[in-house]
Amino acid sequence: MQVADIPLKSASNLRDLGGWPTLDGRRVRGGRVFRAAALAGLCAEDEAAIAALGLRAVVDFRGTRERARAPVILAGAINYSLAIEASVGAGLKDIMRTGQMSGHFKRADVMALLQEAYIAYALQNFGQYRGLFDLLQTEDNLPLLFHCAAGKDRTGFGAALLLSALGVAWPDVLEDYLATNRFWQRESVRDLDLPPGVSEVLLGAHASLLEGAFRAVRREYGSLEAYLAGPIGLDAGARTRLTANLLEG
Repeated sequence: MQVADIPLKSASNLRDLGGWPTLDGRRVRGGRVFRAAALAGLCAEDEAAIAALGLRAVVDFRGTRERARAPVILAGAINYSLAIEASVGAGLKDIMRTGQMSGHFKRADVMALLQEAYIAYALQNFGQYRGLFDLLQTEDNLPLLFHCAAGKDRTGFGAALLLSALGVAWPDVLEDYLATNRFWQRESVRDLDLPPGVSEVLLGAHASLLEGAFRAVRREYGSLEAYLAGPIGLDAGARTRLTANLLEG
């Protein structure tokens, strides 16, 4: 499947998670769940494009300061804050303010910090992702959109977790994750004074980070299924509701 975005003029990285085939021969339903970068400061044309999606719920993974700097208010949708506070790999301006990125970091150092952040998404912030899964089980919350700042890391892990739970094959999960490298407009963070070599790492989606987070899940819980059934709350009934809402057939 060719990943396609929903083009906007004043925001980016918006796409429908529908269309992916599952291992049991079904497909993720289109028009039900979307992922994006933060949709703040939209122009009138983009507001109309978003309104056409008919969103009923918006999940915001950004931290408190991020939301305050760039509020996201989409007409007709209830906003749910499931905050994952900015750390390495999320909230790029906050990373730079820490002064840690002084220009002496090597690529491997930055990747190691990002990997720590991804593992924290999985093992420390599972409550926020459980909140997303809970919302998706209720028809009245659909269509639903979830986002963070860039729609890259916190959103990327959430999308990968959701597609995996729905039975999408791992190569397709990775393809969706890496599509951010094509669709996210990095000009939105052009005011960051990134040291040489840091920009390439911080502003990209890297398969190794997602794979590392899922390895940590399997190491901690034995399997992805045990993690989904435990911390994410997908018992048999919850999985039935989720698949009924989000899978065709």
